Amino acid sequence: MKRLGVMCLLLMAVILTAGAVDLDREGRDPAYVESIVKRSQKIVDKLELKDAEMAQHVTHIIANRYFKLNDIYEVRDAKVKQAKETLTGDAKQEAVKAAEDEKDAALYRCHFEFPAALSLYLDGKQIDAVKDGMTYGVLMVTYNSHVDMIPTLTQEEKAQIMAWLVEAREFAIDAENSNKKHAAFGKYKGRINNYLAKRGYDLKKEREAWYERIKARGGKI
Repeated sequence: MKRLGVMCLLLMAVILTAGAVDLDREGRDPAYVESIVKRSQKIVDKLELKDAEMAQHVTHIIANRYFKLNDIYEVRDAKVKQAKETLTGDAKQEAVKAAEDEKDAALYRCHFEFPAALSLYLDGKQIDAVKDGMTYGVLMVTYNSHVDMIPTLTQEEKAQIMAWLVEAREFAIDAENSNKKHAAFGKYKGRINNYLAKRGYDLKKEREAWYERIKARGGKI
């Protein structure tokens, strides 16, 4: 009976935690808020959630994540700007590095808050879909391209490629703009290519043969 009571309390805590999610709009430009909410809504629409209230909560969580990232990078930019305008030499370099380090620490501290908040409303597969939406679907595009380019990849090799791309996505989610998000994946694409080359694949020949297959089936490169 005591155990049941504890379980009920835990359930109530989850229900209360999963309450309304307010949009962090205070002090922000309304046009900016509107654009971020629309971007977030597009990601949520693809989840096809049946509960409209839940969909709104998830939209707010995603939008608030964008706001949080923007705040972190704005603080970094302001400190870098001040350092470059007021300091010189080693002092300037140290101040710029300190600003970057503080940014990285802030990103690390809040990185896991995002999926934790989403987990109150979404399952693991849906959370991955949100992450893909925030990173332009690069993970699956890259993975599918490698599998299509090299049909002889083993299950072990496919698993390693996927593991690295998932890791890349975690960095891309926290990146400040689209270029930096793509750069995060680019770093891991290089790692994947080096891995495959060491496994004996001639990537140049594999790519040329792949292009020919694409053309043969009427596709475009």
